[in-house]
Amino acid sequence: MRSIMLLLAIVGLSACGSRSDQPSPPVVKAALTFDGASGDQKAILAHGERLSHILGCRGCHTETLEGHWFNDDTPELGKLYASNLTRVIPTMTDAQLTALLRTGVHPTRGDLWIMPSEIFQRLSDADMTALIAHLRTVKPSGAPTPPPTFTDKARAMIAKGEMKPVASYVAEYRAKQPVDLGKRYALGRYIAGATCAECHGADLTGIADFEPGLSTPDLDIAGSYTDSELTTLLTTGKGKGKPDLGLMTLVGKGHFSYLTLHERAAVIAYIKARVDRPQ
Repeated sequence: MRSIMLLLAIVGLSACGSRSDQPSPPVVKAALTFDGASGDQKAILAHGERLSHILGCRGCHTETLEGHWFNDDTPELGKLYASNLTRVIPTMTDAQLTALLRTGVHPTRGDLWIMPSEIFQRLSDADMTALIAHLRTVKPSGAPTPPPTFTDKARAMIAKGEMKPVASYVAEYRAKQPVDLGKRYALGRYIAGATCAECHGADLTGIADFEPGLSTPDLDIAGSYTDSELTTLLTTGKGKGKPDLGLMTLVGKGHFSYLTLHERAAVIAYIKARVDRPQ
């Protein structure tokens, strides 16, 4: 189930495995970027810091990036940690970090069991460079997080294929992309593919088993929202007629509120045009 993968996924940089045949990072051809990817070093670092919020780094690894015990509410799976990035980042080169983020494979430990590499692989080189540059400015603090420990239940689920390594999702997302609606909507498609797709699926058509008893919808649901209502959702997390949308409310406030006005307008234009696409 994808929900269990989300619990394990935040193991991220600490996950262990036995693979030695690391795949090469996919070639990222996108020339598009989030706003602010160019400029002097100060501007690029500020851009990377903003991306660390939009892309969820500070949501999963905490605001300080020191990490924490992530699955304290599901101890039957073991002890799984969002890594202390302030301790891990300095141990890797930029090339290793880029490869890890794009492929979901640790340079020495093998498969990861959830980093959202399926969406990180879609970042342009300029956005990835800015993100890593920012992460390198964070001074080491806190204690190193321990490697994950899996229970027999978790290992059985992995053996049955009920939990898959991150690399499997990377391949799935690489093969299935959000619909291309042309140059006019290219920026919105790029941003949606690198953000919304984490919860709404590779091509934004939803994920059937996102959490137990919960499916995420096809983003065609945006057709029932006005532009103003979508703006509210992407800035405050409040839904149409229902202020608390659970995870979407958290993402709206904690991630999408960091979008620029230009980026937010581009996303709204794309997802509304997607609703009206020829079927």
